[in-house]
Amino acid sequence: MAATLAVIEQYMSLALQPVMRGAHKREDIIRNLDHIAELARAAVWLTSIDLPVRLITIPEGALQGFTDEIFDWDHVDYVKKTAIDIPGKETDYLSDLARDLDTYIIAQAKVTHPAFEERFFNCAFVIDPQGKVIHKHYKMQVFAREHSTVPHDVWDQWLEINGSGLDAFFPVTDTDIGRIGCIICMEGSYPETARGLAMNGAEIVYRPSYPEPYVANGLWEVQNRARALDNTMYIIAPNPGAYCPMPDSPFPIDAFGGNSMIVNYQGQVISNHKSGGAASYAGAIIDIEALRQYRARSLWGNWLKDLRTEQYRLIYDEPIYDQNRCLKTPPLKHAENDKVVAQSIERMYERDIWKLPAYMRKK
Repeated sequence: MAATLAVIEQYMSLALQPVMRGAHKREDIIRNLDHIAELARAAVWLTSIDLPVRLITIPEGALQGFTDEIFDWDHVDYVKKTAIDIPGKETDYLSDLARDLDTYIIAQAKVTHPAFEERFFNCAFVIDPQGKVIHKHYKMQVFAREHSTVPHDVWDQWLEINGSGLDAFFPVTDTDIGRIGCIICMEGSYPETARGLAMNGAEIVYRPSYPEPYVANGLWEVQNRARALDNTMYIIAPNPGAYCPMPDSPFPIDAFGGNSMIVNYQGQVISNHKSGGAASYAGAIIDIEALRQYRARSLWGNWLKDLRTEQYRLIYDEPIYDQNRCLKTPPLKHAENDKVVAQSIERMYERDIWKLPAYMRKK
């Protein structure tokens, strides 16, 4: 991470809220990209009357949808049919858009990896205004029925390739708009992922998307605000407006509830587009200099400076979830994966971390 010494002037950031269509083959992705580009151009045109737009974020699923999860596709088939390459024609499309709008773009896709044949990963990536992919983050924590491979699934080989430092799991890239890191969807449900980025220097964290009913019942907002407050960082959280599971679905489903938001470094929501169903966006001013001053001067709300790290390591001494599950076999389909989750739950009871509910106790 190279140091950025120049003062970063205030700028506008956007959390796009597109309508996405499930991609059943790789060619379907272009239709989603055309929609994203139209939305981005409209949002920049309207928002740049305030301050220059220097960052556009696109929610998880906006390129491909969640086809493999909904229809329980075979992992290897998805690699062959729908996973994209970085760089590739899809990132080239977004690179052209970034150059045209003179802005950074952060997006997500399910992607191939050169070191892991017949595996795909869930990846967030950053494109700079010159159209170059400057950052990649591979999702580490997934919902039980998501089919993506994560670094923990190929742990031994991942360490051989990437080492065991923070950059191997919590990469942060220094840019002329601030230090950027990424967490994806369920990763934001765990404080450790954002904390790892914070300890690696992150100032702006991209955190897409979350489904209903967990947007409407407040989980999405609570998590985004907590991750920002805990780590004195901005959270930019785009969420889809609506979802068409099939490329030709006549009626979009408001399965995500919108509610795209931007949260400042004190955990305050500074922009929040609460409606779902239609394409839209949230926009807010990012002030990196103010964040840096607050970190330097605050004696109270700047939590990282007070961490007594040794005492927290004890929490993680004993593993809970099996590692290296996908070194030899791909991620499982729903029914088999549910059994793996059940084993992890059982460990919680065996170690007396959780207490059995009454209906599960043996008579």
